[in-house]
Amino acid sequence: MRSLVLATALALAAPAAFAAPETYVLDPSHSQIVFTYNHLGFSTGSGMFSGFEGEIALDEADPTASSVKVSFPVTTMLTGWEARFEHFMSPDFFGAAGDKTVSFTSTSVEMTGEKTAKITGDLTLNGVTKPVVLDATLNQLGMHPMENKPWAGFDATATVKRSDFNLGLYAPYVSDEVAVRISVEATKVE
Repeated sequence: MRSLVLATALALAAPAAFAAPETYVLDPSHSQIVFTYNHLGFSTGSGMFSGFEGEIALDEADPTASSVKVSFPVTTMLTGWEARFEHFMSPDFFGAAGDKTVSFTSTSVEMTGEKTAKITGDLTLNGVTKPVVLDATLNQLGMHPMENKPWAGFDATATVKRSDFNLGLYAPYVSDEVAVRISVEATKVE
């Protein structure tokens, strides 16, 4: 009898133990990518991408089986100054048409702490794809108090070298290394 109870318990628990990752979609109103760079040693320039969409496959039982995929048009960049935006979109940098996109697709997740991980993925920028590592932190996972839905929040940082993506004009006077800070919220797909 004890064996039958144990076998039944294991059979019922097995689907939960091997559950597939759950899909979360980014909340475009609360997800931003901010980048900063040194301008000739005089100032720190910055810009932002916001309002983009993406998807996180979150496996709470095995976070290393999680993944993320995001893409957005490069023309959604905000710089705070129209002339700078136009220069960034010119042939000097992106030569951006309306359909030129930036994308990131994770290839692995390595846990570095209870709520921290290194997310390695392929960043496609300016038609070039290179591996990039995000240092990510899970801020919170739980019910959203206003939406009454399961919600997740993450922050991440990375350093991207402009010249790796054929965007190195004026380096080293304008820093080749660009600091990237990401903050996203995502809602569970039901």
